Amino acid sequence: MYPIHCCPSLLAEGYSTYSPAALRHLFEGKIVSPYLNFALESDENLAALNESRDVLSISGAQEKYAACIKNNQISLSTEKDLTTHIVKPAPLAKISYRKQIPANEHLTMLIAKQVYGIDTAANGLCFSSDDQVVYITKRYDVQANGTKLRQEDFCALLERSEETDGKDFKYQGSYEDMANIIKRYIPAWPVALERFFRLVVFNYIFANGDAHLKNFSVLYREDGDLQLAPAYDLINTHIHLDDSDFAMRDGLSPNLEKSDSYEHTGHPCQDDFRRFGLQIGLSSKRVEAVLKPFMIFPNEVKQLIERSYFSDDKLKRTYWRIIEERRQRFVREA
Repeated sequence: MYPIHCCPSLLAEGYSTYSPAALRHLFEGKIVSPYLNFALESDENLAALNESRDVLSISGAQEKYAACIKNNQISLSTEKDLTTHIVKPAPLAKISYRKQIPANEHLTMLIAKQVYGIDTAANGLCFSSDDQVVYITKRYDVQANGTKLRQEDFCALLERSEETDGKDFKYQGSYEDMANIIKRYIPAWPVALERFFRLVVFNYIFANGDAHLKNFSVLYREDGDLQLAPAYDLINTHIHLDDSDFAMRDGLSPNLEKSDSYEHTGHPCQDDFRRFGLQIGLSSKRVEAVLKPFMIFPNEVKQLIERSYFSDDKLKRTYWRIIEERRQRFVREA
């Protein structure tokens, strides 16, 4: 049985299972075990996994499986079940430290929420009977009464697809393109735009090189208006891949004059994000309010890294080194 040293959702100390706050946050207050009653990589579960995968239509490279809560257990969904959660085990692909991906995503999502106030999908970790660490997230598009809110990612909103834009369609364009979509479709766009800007800055500093068009979405509210969906799929990709600063091919904006620092080093600094924030329509006051918390890491960041479910201290140090290098680039003067 996988050892639990703190709450596997909120990383609160003093718990050997989900804390009461985590149960409310992730499972609507139900008592749920963090231990799965099945193995993930055994042949006997292959059919169940495949059935669960077939009933879930969420894109992404990492395998995702539909799940629900039955008898206080996290269970794979069948076609008869209402899917309320998604479980994501470590991918089978040949990626460096692949088994650490669930812990990485969980930590990055938690820092975004707890430290920077970013609206994220409720999430945590659970553990298979063969001691695999598995990421679990609550479906924010499924309401308590079972109805589902319509969701569209930014590829759909920009009408980009593999057929029209090639296999790398979700990486085509810039973050300014996304900002323009927000202003076009979301009635309360000033609030949504600031949320988006904060997320773009966070993704850079926390080395999420996979923040592409499919990893941003809108939800259709019951009154028909659109709102920005909670953030999802936040992960420090640089631990696993030698990727670039931005997922989008044109970066922040193809029309943005780069700072001298960006020109000389090949990496953006705070002034590049400042220019970007102003260009997409935020006031100078709101831009500074977003940038300021990223100048120095509060103690909570390091504390959460230390409590995380990375398998060894080396990976915790690597995570810290990567984000500290990004922060130092960020705070440079133009």
